[in-house]
Amino acid sequence: MRLAQEADLDLVEVAPNSKPPVVKIMDYGKFKYEAAQKAKEARRNQANTILKEVRFRLKIEAHDYTTKLKRAEGFLKAGDKVKAMILFRGREQSRPEQGVRLLRKFAEDVAELGTVESNPTIDGRNMVMVVAPLKNKSDAKAEQNAQRDAQRAANKQASHATRDTADPTKEAAAE
Repeated sequence: MRLAQEADLDLVEVAPNSKPPVVKIMDYGKFKYEAAQKAKEARRNQANTILKEVRFRLKIEAHDYTTKLKRAEGFLKAGDKVKAMILFRGREQSRPEQGVRLLRKFAEDVAELGTVESNPTIDGRNMVMVVAPLKNKSDAKAEQNAQRDAQRAANKQASHATRDTADPTKEAAAE
C-alpha cells in the first residue's frame, strides 16, 4: 500500500480468490477504461446467426436458379444459415422426388460455402432444407471489417497520390 501511495497509483486486486490474493499497482481509471473497451469490442464482434430463406418453384428456369443461388451464397458468406424452400402447387405435390433432386443440386452448388444441416423434408405444400455456413458469423464479420479497412486505406492512399500530382501549377507557384 505504501508503494502505491508513493507512486500516486491505486492498489487493484486482480485475483481475489487465489491464496494469497493477487494485487497490482496501477491507475484504476485506466484499468476500468481498458476493461470497458475490451467488453465493447467483444460485443461488437459477437453476432447472431440468422436464418435466411430462399424460395424456389419446382419448375424454375436456369437464370432464376442462378439468381437465387447467388443470393444464397451471399447469405452463407455473411455467416447466415440458408433455408431453401420449394413451393409445390397443384399436381406438383405428387412429384416430391423432383423437389429432392433440385435441393440436392442446390446443396452441391453451395458445398464450398456451407454444409447441409437438415436434409429435405416435406412440410405441408413445401419442401425445406437448411444449409449452415462453414464459417461462423463473427469470423465472417471480422473478415468483412478487415476488408473494408484495407479498402479505406487504399482509397485514402490513392486520394493523397492524386491530390499531390493533380495540380502542377501549385508546384510551380511554390518554387
